[in-house]
Amino acid sequence: MRGMIPVENVIAALPKARQKAIERRGKELLERVARRMTLAEIRKRRRVSQAQIADVLGIGQMQISRLERRRDPRLSTVQRTVEAMGGQLTLVATFPGQRPVALVTGAVAERPKSAGKKKERKNAA
Repeated sequence: MRGMIPVENVIAALPKARQKAIERRGKELLERVARRMTLAEIRKRRRVSQAQIADVLGIGQMQISRLERRRDPRLSTVQRTVEAMGGQLTLVATFPGQRPVALVTGAVAERPKSAGKKKERKNAA
């Protein structure tokens, strides 16, 4: 990968005030990501009842209670629940020595345009 300049070199070339601003912003973003809460804690902080979420999702309040206690809930269920509280679920993968990466689901990821054409041909046949 010739011609690529490491980000550290780019930042080092900036004025000291700009470097400090970048460092402060980075710390701020990491602090926001570092906060960890359960679904129940998020719901309570947003002052939303289990019954309200259940109503939006078209399920019973008991199912929300079970979901909040579940050790390994399905990602799609957590996503729908967060959306019912007015939020958006974002998964972040972290790796040593690398910046965090936001994961997207297959439904969100952009699909090749040719994929739709293949389906149309199959349906036409």
